[in-house]
Amino acid sequence: MALKTISTFLSPLSLPNNHNISNFNPISLSFYRKPTPVSCKSTQSQTQSRVPLSETQFLSSEPEGTGAAAPTRGDRFLERQQADEAAKLVIKETKKSKKKTKKLLKVNTAVTSCYGCGAPLQTSELDAPGYVDPGTYELKKKHHQLRTILCGRCRLLSHGHMITAVGGNGGYPGGKQFVSADELREKLSHLRHEKALILKLVDIVDFNGSFLSRVRDLIGSNPIILVVTKVDLLPKGTDFNCVGDWVVEATTKKKLNVLSVHLTSSKSLVGIVGVASEIQKEKKGRDVYILGSANVGKSAFISALLKMMAQRDPAAAAAQKYKPVQSAVPGTTLGPIQIDAFLGGGKLYDTPGVHLHHRQAAVVHSEDLPVLAPQSRLRGQLIPVASKNGMVGKLNSDGLNGFSVFWGGLVRIDILKVLPETCLTFYGPKRLQIHLVPTYEADEFYKNELGGLLTPPTGKDRADEWRGLETVQQLQIQFEDTERPAGDVAISGLGWITIEPRRKSLGIFDNNFEETIKELHLAVHVPRPVEIFVRPSMPVGKAGAEWYQYRELTEKEEEIRPKWHF
Repeated sequence: MALKTISTFLSPLSLPNNHNISNFNPISLSFYRKPTPVSCKSTQSQTQSRVPLSETQFLSSEPEGTGAAAPTRGDRFLERQQADEAAKLVIKETKKSKKKTKKLLKVNTAVTSCYGCGAPLQTSELDAPGYVDPGTYELKKKHHQLRTILCGRCRLLSHGHMITAVGGNGGYPGGKQFVSADELREKLSHLRHEKALILKLVDIVDFNGSFLSRVRDLIGSNPIILVVTKVDLLPKGTDFNCVGDWVVEATTKKKLNVLSVHLTSSKSLVGIVGVASEIQKEKKGRDVYILGSANVGKSAFISALLKMMAQRDPAAAAAQKYKPVQSAVPGTTLGPIQIDAFLGGGKLYDTPGVHLHHRQAAVVHSEDLPVLAPQSRLRGQLIPVASKNGMVGKLNSDGLNGFSVFWGGLVRIDILKVLPETCLTFYGPKRLQIHLVPTYEADEFYKNELGGLLTPPTGKDRADEWRGLETVQQLQIQFEDTERPAGDVAISGLGWITIEPRRKSLGIFDNNFEETIKELHLAVHVPRPVEIFVRPSMPVGKAGAEWYQYRELTEKEEEIRPKWHF
């Protein structure tokens, strides 16, 4: 059959008579050749040659036909276009389905938190933060009211129970610990990458210990409003003009650029209106974060702030119903708490306190924590105490030289070299008793009375576990004017001691000492790793306004120096 076809194809052509074969031009003829299929044998195995076809190849793999039925170039072009469009449509639908899956996962993994402490709600661990009765949880979940639930721990805290939850570096010994201080600090790391307004809170009683000098590591370049809390605890008769200037001076020395400084009291609502006005002025649609060290008073401040804002903002009035829990326990807040306090853009956030390892609260037992928190206005405790006739009890003409002062079981101060008229005034918790003993008897006195007269630690059992006052720092405090305090010795997490070179009320005068001594020598003992700060004296009480001196400022300093408000 094949041979016949080839012979027929090669047979002589029959031409008309009027055509001359000699004039034949072979180029002018076109021959139609039927396509001949060619089979190629692959060298690869059948298993290797089974490659899955793409969508375009699959759609164009049908028989194309031959001869007159063969597709034209236009048909093939249209087929390719249709295949490409179909492939694009399939890819588009696949992407849409992936996006829907991601959105569903994001919604499903979102965990509702307790509005009191920010801990994720859970129904499995009874003693852990965030625990809710399973029946209550399911009922609230059914009615979409999970954000109105207060966990069991918060209920106990609101009734005065001391329940700690934070351990690790900067956490608290004793009690159960469910989260570390480093984990809480990590929850604030996102602030460096967000545009937000930061309200940085500082406790006036523990100004240096709660200041967070490295706050820029947490918040980046976001603007800061400095809020000084608990000013109602300062001694009676304090001039807040002097205190405000002192705070601004201290802030400027720490090279922390702030928009403004506000002296406030969450208890008496002093200064809260000024903070609310500053927030509305500087917020500019951004979220507002309340930031500060543990137990600085963030939750109490938020409660006072919402109360003042509620007078003009209905959103703040509604937010008062579900506000963070207030407690004397450091580490009450365990996660960011969102508060819808503004009608415009932006939210208000309460954040977990930054737990600092160098504060006294990080070394005492959890049941001794209430002792460290002053509950009423501070009253300076003077050492030595002047008698009615102006003479000092058992002290000799050398004054405090050769004596040691114990401030509870947490601080010991050895008086090495001071003026005879030098006195120390202690500002801190009233429940910490002060004892004066000769230095040569101090070691034995501390060993025998720790847990009894000297507390915290409270009780002999905790005293046996107490590591003692391991850190000793030698201080040399210079002074020029005997009529003004030489400086303050601030103990992180506790309070401060004002050192006066000469106090007239003691009735001891020796001009020879005044001419020779121009600095005071002390040795301060504290638990490790509590920090000690030496600073210019804070002008408190009526006497503070008399000796405090305002520094003259240049025009440039006036421009860049933050303003303070009260």
